[in-house]
Amino acid sequence: MRNLAKPLPLPPRDALRLFERTRARSAAIVAPLAPEDTMLQSMEDASPPKWHLAHTTWFFEEFILKPRDPDYASPDDRFAFLFNSYYTQAGPRHARDKRGMVSRPGGEAVRAYRAHVEDALADLLNAGRDDADDIAALVELGCHHEMQHQELLVTDLLHGLSFNPLLPVYADPKPLPVPGETPLAFTRHEGGLVEIGHEGPGFSYDCEGPRHRTWLDPYEIADRPVTNRDWIAFMEDGGYADPRHWLMEGHAVCQREGWDAPLYWWRQDDQWWTYTLRGPQPVALDAPVCHASYYEADAFARWSGARLPTEAEHEVAFRDVELAGNFLDDGDRLGLMRPKPGAGIWGDVWEWTASPFTAYPGFRTPEGALGEYNGKFMVNQMVLRGGSCATPSEQMRPTYRTFFYPHQRWQMMGLRLARDVA
Repeated sequence: MRNLAKPLPLPPRDALRLFERTRARSAAIVAPLAPEDTMLQSMEDASPPKWHLAHTTWFFEEFILKPRDPDYASPDDRFAFLFNSYYTQAGPRHARDKRGMVSRPGGEAVRAYRAHVEDALADLLNAGRDDADDIAALVELGCHHEMQHQELLVTDLLHGLSFNPLLPVYADPKPLPVPGETPLAFTRHEGGLVEIGHEGPGFSYDCEGPRHRTWLDPYEIADRPVTNRDWIAFMEDGGYADPRHWLMEGHAVCQREGWDAPLYWWRQDDQWWTYTLRGPQPVALDAPVCHASYYEADAFARWSGARLPTEAEHEVAFRDVELAGNFLDDGDRLGLMRPKPGAGIWGDVWEWTASPFTAYPGFRTPEGALGEYNGKFMVNQMVLRGGSCATPSEQMRPTYRTFFYPHQRWQMMGLRLARDVA
C-alpha cells in the first residue's frame, strides 16, 4: 500500500473565508422564510430551521471558542442545553422530538447568537496564535458540519411544508432542461484488488478512512441514475405490491406505511405530480427518481434484474470523474433544489448502495466529544454516495459517505444500478 499523506492544514485565512461563505449560505437558505416556517418540525427525524441555525452556531462555540478562548462568554449558557444534538460528552440536551416547541429564543435572538459567535471566531482566527493551524482545522470541520446541516435544513423544510394543504412555494420555479430520454447503459469494470478511502490533502470525515484494500469481482455499473420514467414502469408493473422483489422487512414497512409511489408524489389528471421547494411540479420523467427508501431501491433493482452497487464499486467507478453536477449552490446563488433531467454522476440524488455503514479496517474513534460525530452511528444504516441537489458543492469528494436508515425517504435519495459480470 502506498504511503498515506497527512492532510494539509487549511491556513487560518482560508479557514476564515470558508467560514464566511458557509455562514452566508445558511443565511441565504432561510432568507425567504416566514418566522412561522422556522419553527416547523414535522417528525422526530427533522429539526426546525431555527434549531439548525442555532445548533451549528453552538458547535463552533462548544468545540472551538469555549476551550480555546479564555475570554469568550456565551450570550446565554442555557443555549448549550437547547442546541446540543447528540454529543453526550458535551452535556445534557433537550429532547430531539421537542425542538419545535422551543419558541424562545426567537429568531432575532438566534441571529444575534450567530453574529456573536461569528465575531468571536473571526477574532480568534485573526489573533496570530501559535495554535492557529489547530483552530483552523476545527473551523474547517465546523464548516463541513454546517454544510451537512444546510442539506438537512433544506430537506427538513421540504418535509415540513409538504403538510401544508396550500403546498407553498419556498422559491420561484426554475425551468428544467429537457434533454430527452437517455437509454440505460452500463460500463464494465474489471475489479481486482483496489484501494478505497480518503488519503492525501483536503478535508474528509474520520469515517472516510483509513484508506485500505478491498477485493472487487468484475462488475458493471449504470452510466446514469434510475429515472422517474423507469420508476413509473416499476409502479405500473405492480412492483410495490409484489413481495417477490422485496426484502421481508422492507415489504412489511411498505405495507404498513401504504407506500405506492415515492414520497411527495400524487396522481392528478392522469399525470404524476410531486411537491418540491419550488412548489407543485409535474414529475420530470427523465430526472432521477428521488425520495425513495433503501427498501424501495433494493426492490426496484431486483425487479429490473440488477442490484445496488457496493460503495467500493461506486467509488472505484467514479473517483476520477470531475466533481461537477447539480448541487445546492450555483455559484453564489442557491441552485435548483430538485433533481434535473440528464443527471450525471455527482449531485441530483444520493445513491443508495448495498453497503452497511460500518468502520473501515483500522478505523479508530477519535477521543472526546467530537469522536461521537460518526463512530456511534455505525449500525443498522446504509451508505449512500454521490451527493444531491441539496448538498453544497464544497463538501463533495469521491470518498464522501453519507448514511441513513433503510426506511427513511425524506432526503434526496435515489439509486443507480449495478450488475455482476459472468
